[in-house]
Amino acid sequence: MSPLPLGGSHQVTSGSAFNPDISVIVDTVYFNEFSGDVDEPAGFEGGHSHGHGHDHGHGLDDGFNLREIELAFSASVDNYFDAFVMLALDEHNIEVEEAYATTRNLPAGLQIKAGKFLSDIGYINSQHPHDWAFVDRPLVNEFLFGDHGLQEKGVQLTWMPNTPFYSRFGIELLQGETSGIAAHEGSGRVSHVTVLPGELGHQLDSDHNPDRPARQRWRDDTPFDDVSGPRLITGFAKFGPDLGYDHAAQFGLSYGYARAFQRDDLHSSLRYETWDGDAWFAGVDAVYKYDAGRSHGQGDLTLQGEYFYREIDADFREFRFSGVNNGALEETKYLSRKSKQDGLYLQGVYGVAPRWQLGLRAEALGLTNDNAQVEDDGFASFGTSYRYAGNVTFRPTEFSMLRGQVNRSDFATENGEDGDGWSFMLQFQMALGVHGAHEF
Repeated sequence: MSPLPLGGSHQVTSGSAFNPDISVIVDTVYFNEFSGDVDEPAGFEGGHSHGHGHDHGHGLDDGFNLREIELAFSASVDNYFDAFVMLALDEHNIEVEEAYATTRNLPAGLQIKAGKFLSDIGYINSQHPHDWAFVDRPLVNEFLFGDHGLQEKGVQLTWMPNTPFYSRFGIELLQGETSGIAAHEGSGRVSHVTVLPGELGHQLDSDHNPDRPARQRWRDDTPFDDVSGPRLITGFAKFGPDLGYDHAAQFGLSYGYARAFQRDDLHSSLRYETWDGDAWFAGVDAVYKYDAGRSHGQGDLTLQGEYFYREIDADFREFRFSGVNNGALEETKYLSRKSKQDGLYLQGVYGVAPRWQLGLRAEALGLTNDNAQVEDDGFASFGTSYRYAGNVTFRPTEFSMLRGQVNRSDFATENGEDGDGWSFMLQFQMALGVHGAHEF
């Protein structure tokens, strides 16, 4: 008897017969901030602001929004690899959300994933918007990591041991480009240009033509070093005890270390600020699901929560451009301190009737909120921001969904003013093509 090939003996085709499986999900949202003015929570950067422009970071303008169209391709490449590609399209951009290959039949419960993907830390981070139980991403995932959560290029190794209960362990080596935890600038140039009226040009050049605008320029090298990737390493563990047929639960632990955290900010006043150091995070997550066994989800219950803590150990340096023109950077301030911030959310979704669900969510961001922002001769600390949400979801079929949601925000602000606000969102999603089962 001849030995079996490494990939097994079964026949494999790329996708369905000749083509990969293709799915399209259209996500539209009507947004209205009907009371107050909710901006970013104090002490956090990298998220988006409702009502102040739109980008692919799932930000929403007041009124109707085509948030994104997800175009997904999946196929078995051969006996050894599966492939998945998801493109996100909005009205202005096309972005590769994920593009990776996974091994099919490694021994001992091992699997390798390589490419660009959403990290498996926590619970919601690896989910796309159509998987969420609420219209928007939890604050802790958005503001501790970024608009897309922790999304990176790299490689992941997971291990599922043969145990009487579900368990999965993983480690990820990632390039390190996520703004909230692994921002990287590297070496380069910083420059600033000011346009002056022509009659002032003689201050820069005695031969300047007063009929033409004068440009005042400053340039210098940035103070950052290049740090080669991978710059971010993460690890996670997930456990699922056997609770019988009707009940299921999963508990998770996550950790990550970024050996480079670099950020800069150039002000119009010619003040240039830099942060240079490293960062780490840790988190816990838990999910419980009850299957009532009734038609179309009636009586089903899902409870879900996550907590993450982030610490950035970075040196702060302030520079100013010297001279009238082509001046160099001169350091004017140096401080060193750890930025410590965290956040959590708890949510529940209950099937009140066939195809109808009610959801409630409570969030807190910045229970610890010692920020790297500098005030006078020290670093700033801010209060805690809160947000509460309630929604109603109707699913006529597995291919369409209508959801109404109300958010109540109580955000801490940097100037101490009222950060309260109410907003309403009406979401409609439709799916075309192959739509696989969701993971736990």
